[in-house]
Amino acid sequence: MYPVLKTMLSALLFLMPGSMLAQGFLKTSGQQIVNEKGENVLLRGIGLGGWMLQEGYMLRVPREGQQYRIKERIAGLIGAERTETFYDAWLANHTTRADIEAMKKWGFNSVRLPMHFNLYTLPADKEPVPGKDTWIEKGFLMTDSLLAWCRDNGMYLILDLHAAPGGQGNDLNIADRDGSKPSLWEDEAQQRKTVALWRKLAERYRNEPWIGAYDIINEPNFGFTDPAGDKNGTKEKDNARLRKLMMEITAAIREVDQKHIVIIEGNGWGNNYSGVLPLWDKNMVMSFHKYWNYNDDKSIAHILRYRQENNVPVWVGETGENSNVWFTEAIRLLEKNNIGWAWWPLKKIGINNPLEVKSNTNYQQMLAYWQDTSKPKPNADSVYHGLMDLAAATNFHNNVIHKDVLDAMLRQPARPEAIPYAKVELKAGTVIPAVEYDYGANGFAYYDTDTANYRVSNPNHTGGNRGGAFRNDGVDIRRDDTGYAVINIAKGEWLQYTVNVRKTGTYTVKLLVAADTAGASIQLLGNGIPLVPAKALGGESGWRELEIPGVPLKKGPLSFRVSAEAGGYRLREIRFE
Repeated sequence: MYPVLKTMLSALLFLMPGSMLAQGFLKTSGQQIVNEKGENVLLRGIGLGGWMLQEGYMLRVPREGQQYRIKERIAGLIGAERTETFYDAWLANHTTRADIEAMKKWGFNSVRLPMHFNLYTLPADKEPVPGKDTWIEKGFLMTDSLLAWCRDNGMYLILDLHAAPGGQGNDLNIADRDGSKPSLWEDEAQQRKTVALWRKLAERYRNEPWIGAYDIINEPNFGFTDPAGDKNGTKEKDNARLRKLMMEITAAIREVDQKHIVIIEGNGWGNNYSGVLPLWDKNMVMSFHKYWNYNDDKSIAHILRYRQENNVPVWVGETGENSNVWFTEAIRLLEKNNIGWAWWPLKKIGINNPLEVKSNTNYQQMLAYWQDTSKPKPNADSVYHGLMDLAAATNFHNNVIHKDVLDAMLRQPARPEAIPYAKVELKAGTVIPAVEYDYGANGFAYYDTDTANYRVSNPNHTGGNRGGAFRNDGVDIRRDDTGYAVINIAKGEWLQYTVNVRKTGTYTVKLLVAADTAGASIQLLGNGIPLVPAKALGGESGWRELEIPGVPLKKGPLSFRVSAEAGGYRLREIRFE
């Protein structure tokens, strides 16, 4: 009876509403974030970048990447009415319950919502009555829906003011800022509105335990004392205006909400806390952002120092935008030090996210015109259809799920060993695409010599998948008219494939290869042992079939590697006869 009872109980718990399973409000306890039981909570989350606030790079938009400029440029091609139709479709499709359910299933426990203020209120300079606040229901209703999805899945929701009224920095795309107007820091009316917005949000969500925290200003980046030489505030010493506004926001929140954590970010994209401290609230977390630097103790030494000196929890509220190798390294480093994280972003055009948004020809033609306006102006109908197709492509059910990215984030930090890409029963006639090598860390499922972008630590170290297609490991993969191929294979690099050999025998292996150098050669290894002598490719640069006869394979599981004894070739597929 016990196993049956246990199964029934598990099913009941699964069906219970998320609010019934809540562990209460998150809060701080010394240097930890804890639930109401006092248990340490390590936040593993993703930011929903691109939903409420588009950034041009996510859409591959050339030059001006602020959302308001993208919108103006679209309206110039298809008119204001159809532009609004596109944006309505974008907001309806980009993030839905299915996204949150998938994140929970994969193993994440939190979501960071990058909010654009203009979905909640008007800019201060557009208010009909100066000094008053017009509240827009759309943003609040979107947040309500997202919160309901998170609650039902037991996921903490962190509210992040990503685009503040007036714009909080000189990196204009981040906050959708019009650089010809005064910034948030130069306009008291926009500051007052920012405070009022946070009070409104706190009043609405004060009793919601699945709201994990309020991240009150994303990535301030403004040079207060040297706007010309240090425009993004990375070296700023006098952050008095930043401290003052964050204190005012905190006070407004505390007028109506004593329960939720307040997260603060320093200047210089979140990391410069000079002049911001000491802390002013007992339930506060310091956030840091980490991109493109080495994943060693030195890279987070300042984060650990701030945590210790201020006896406060720390959180990496943004990180990502790199290769799978970098992802695994970063998460392993952070979690070893009990630092929670929120990846950036969940989805966009490109391969280095859990979800990929597929582009389309009509949309690409619009981008080409924006890149070079001397080209013929695209037809308005084709632009509209391209944009609507793009909006539909943002929907979870139309996204490409990158299992390699998820594996790198959620399994490989603790278990880097290789696992099969797919279940393959190897027999005569089996064809394995070269790009379908095992999942796993570098040195376990494959070996590549140039695996990640560390340009902040070393400007010359900018590796990763240089072909930009299919997978996000260090392996270079390119797509052409006939499919995907591994390219730039260098000496010592290898790919591993795990299969089940159906029948013992001697096989002929045929590799579809192309040589980039005359001295390129390939070695086949089975379970680490050479199966046959290395085979030279010759100097032919075009695709051809390289035949390797007499390869002995035993029935049962086999992990074999295709290794470059001398580099300089490409590989498309492996065939067994």
